[in-house]
Amino acid sequence: MGTTIERATVGIVGAGPAGLMLAHLLARAGIDTVAIDVRTRHEIETTHRAGILEQDSMRLLVDSGVSDRVLRDGHEHKGIELRFDGRNHRIDFHGLTGASTYLYPQTDVFIDLADARERDGGDVRFGVSGTAVTGIDGGAGQTPTVRFTDADGARVELRCDYVVGADGSHGTCRKLVPETLRRRFFREYPFAWFGVMVQAPPSAPELIYNRSERGFALISQRTEDLQRMYFQCSPGEDPDAWSDDRVLTELQARVAGGDGFELKTGPIAEKTVLPFRSFVQEPMRYGYLLLAGDAAHTVPPTGAKGLNLALADVRLLAEILERAVHGGDPAALDEYTDRALDRVWKAQHFSYWMTTMMHSLDPSAEVTPFDERRQVGELRTLVESESGRRFLAEGYTGWPGR
Repeated sequence: MGTTIERATVGIVGAGPAGLMLAHLLARAGIDTVAIDVRTRHEIETTHRAGILEQDSMRLLVDSGVSDRVLRDGHEHKGIELRFDGRNHRIDFHGLTGASTYLYPQTDVFIDLADARERDGGDVRFGVSGTAVTGIDGGAGQTPTVRFTDADGARVELRCDYVVGADGSHGTCRKLVPETLRRRFFREYPFAWFGVMVQAPPSAPELIYNRSERGFALISQRTEDLQRMYFQCSPGEDPDAWSDDRVLTELQARVAGGDGFELKTGPIAEKTVLPFRSFVQEPMRYGYLLLAGDAAHTVPPTGAKGLNLALADVRLLAEILERAVHGGDPAALDEYTDRALDRVWKAQHFSYWMTTMMHSLDPSAEVTPFDERRQVGELRTLVESESGRRFLAEGYTGWPGR
């Protein structure tokens, strides 16, 4: 079987939420794209991932015409609870900033976007293999090209003006930036999250971020009868070594307090251990290649920033590519790295701050009673200060785009 030569203005490697949102926004601007992914659609939409949408992310889905399902099936959260010393302390996002967040799983965001691309006749190819990207450095006579074998076994050579790498933290696009030009920044964390899906009604109307001497716990929701809960553990923890009773006992011990708060529990449907780290690769543009989402940066999940950062990247990228393609202004690409990184580094700081404020620190660092008391002092200072609460609310609900 020979190779089929095809043409698209923008080739998008990665058809998760970031890649599909970019394809959708570019289509609205009259720019043709082809998006590819090594995973099948079924694989992506059956990989369950939590999701907290900032208000601007929710509005992007609705206002761009993807779907308004988030308004029907999503759960608006006007705040969160910080729980420490056995008591809840509410951070009123809406009262402090006028903004809310929305509990809406990333899986549902993907389904909405995939349905919208299918509805609009978008060119999305799942289940490809052998992906290779060449010609991105702008050399004389070179054309940015994405080669792959489609799900039916046909070889395709896709020639583009621009290639966007939205293929995640384990993809290949970030590696295409030459080592001599790229800078990588990362922070490893000495703990992970033990996540469970519990068949039970919600234990609280909003998320609870809990700090205790036993370590961090997060009490989240999924549906009316299925809840997501996490507790801090070692990165090497084996989830199969924990019985359901042991998991639920540990979670209750972490959130126990003088107010008598008790979790609503039931059978555990899923157990996973989620190690995490902070990572940024700079620059986010090299020649005719632009990186978006996890391909360029990852954050610990404490600040609920990962999906929101990816959507902010592609919203900005769509604007810049429209200027380059329709406005005859290829120099607009030069703005992308600095403008995107302005938000990325704010999110890195916020996520790191939330993580280190709420988690027990590494025992090998010889944590002292002083360190423990200082951490509680930080939390008390935060919740007792309107400025402190507003800082958290602004970071959690998201900063205005620029």
